[in-house]
Amino acid sequence: MTFLPGWPGGLAVDGLSAVLLVTLGAVVVAVLAFAAGEGYGARFFGLMLLFAAAMAVTVTATDLVLLLTGWEVMGAMSYALIGYEWWDARRVGSAGVAFLTTRAADLGLYAAAGFAVAGVHSLRLDDLAAADTPWRDLIAAGLAVSALGKSAQLPFSFWLSRAMDGPSPVSALLHSATMVAAGAYLLIRAHPLLAATGWAATLVTWAGAVTALVLGAVALAQRDLKQLLAASTCAQIGFMVLGAGAGALDGGTAHLVAHAAVKSLLFLCAGVWLGVLGTKRLDALQGAARRHRTVGAAFGVGALALAGVPPLSLWVTKDEVLAGDGGSPALLAVGLAASVLSAAYAAKALLAVFRPVGGGGAFRVPFAQQAPLVPLAFAAAVLGALGLPPVADAWERLLGLPDGSGPGPWTAALSGVLAVLTVGAVMAVRRIPEPSWALHWLWLEDAASVVVVRPAFAAARALARFDDRVVDGAVRGIARGGQAIAGLAGRRVEFRVDGLVAAVGRAARGLGALARRPQTGQVHLYYAQAAVVLAVLVVVAVLAG
Repeated sequence: MTFLPGWPGGLAVDGLSAVLLVTLGAVVVAVLAFAAGEGYGARFFGLMLLFAAAMAVTVTATDLVLLLTGWEVMGAMSYALIGYEWWDARRVGSAGVAFLTTRAADLGLYAAAGFAVAGVHSLRLDDLAAADTPWRDLIAAGLAVSALGKSAQLPFSFWLSRAMDGPSPVSALLHSATMVAAGAYLLIRAHPLLAATGWAATLVTWAGAVTALVLGAVALAQRDLKQLLAASTCAQIGFMVLGAGAGALDGGTAHLVAHAAVKSLLFLCAGVWLGVLGTKRLDALQGAARRHRTVGAAFGVGALALAGVPPLSLWVTKDEVLAGDGGSPALLAVGLAASVLSAAYAAKALLAVFRPVGGGGAFRVPFAQQAPLVPLAFAAAVLGALGLPPVADAWERLLGLPDGSGPGPWTAALSGVLAVLTVGAVMAVRRIPEPSWALHWLWLEDAASVVVVRPAFAAARALARFDDRVVDGAVRGIARGGQAIAGLAGRRVEFRVDGLVAAVGRAARGLGALARRPQTGQVHLYYAQAAVVLAVLVVVAVLAG
């Protein structure tokens, strides 16, 4: 399918987009089935379907125009869904923060499209790596900024914290198979471009690694379950971004798929507890997992997978990403440290919801909300097979990638042991430090307000004053000048013009009176007049001769 005549591109399905479409479809079905149990109306389901459709366009687009179309519709739907309860000012404000932050980063994709037209004369994603310098670098920079913003990587991470004000089904879909996953997908798709520049691949790799480490610390400090899961999403997407930059595309894609199952599962479980118990605070959720076996067991599987405990899914996929670190000891150390933090914040959530407390009996959960949890928990447990032979070989062929080395046995064993030890240590200590810088998401939103928002508003106010005082003053001055000139013309000029017109009129009336006098009606006078005229003509002729 071609969208713009004369510009190759359109929609197409290859191995990578097919994997994303299947993941998207499975998660959408599970999330919408869960939402049906909460009694949402037609507007909610319509927005969710548009949200999913925009992601489907994004992952099947082969050119920047269609990619931007899906990209922007997805951003608009995220605004509508986060602020779905429009009567709540806090939720609407959070929707605005999320939309404007991602929208600002999206300008990079517009710039990349313009640079592609100028430098490659093509909008096809597969052609971007063929651009000459400096266009190739400019395209890569635009794509990287846009993808990092969409995936809530540093320094854009704070918008994902505000997105937690939306309904739980929205959080489950946004964090798993849409929106934040879109940025990681784009970087995986654009890896040839990143590698061709050299610096862009390094930048993306370290952006993902640092985000995985720092946002892991942020997740560990949270006291709100949804905020913990949100920060963990930033950290886990960081592993995917790391894989996209380092060339571990099979591992990054496998991590994306497995994480979609894990994170949608955890958010849906959190939604159950929020609906029944009315709270997201970890201290108020103590023992919540013990009050309903299905929900508790599903959350336990998802949290252990998030921790990277063997043999669950994210253990294998994360190690497959770290295997593609390019042999950098520093990068591997950061990745392993981020893995330890993953285990720590997952254990913190587990400890909170499984800690035995007195009081509080079992509660009922509608079947429509229980049913999606079972297949998601199964997927969270087994999708790690995508990184194990012989499944890994078929996976690489499906994605159209060369055979990778996969995670080394010692790396996989080390990360697995670290995960188990960390979970055990957190369960034993039961007290996690909560520094204010991490609890408040590094004050990133405050920093953005100081660096971007306040200067923008100050500039807007200055321009408004300039418009009111200078531009409007000039317009009012011109109007007053016109009135003055009109008044002057009325007093000094118009009188003379009117007098001249009156004089012309009087002269015309006088000439008319003189012209009427010879017209007496008497024939002998007409003959006399003719004789006089003839005599005058004779005299003139004689004188002329």
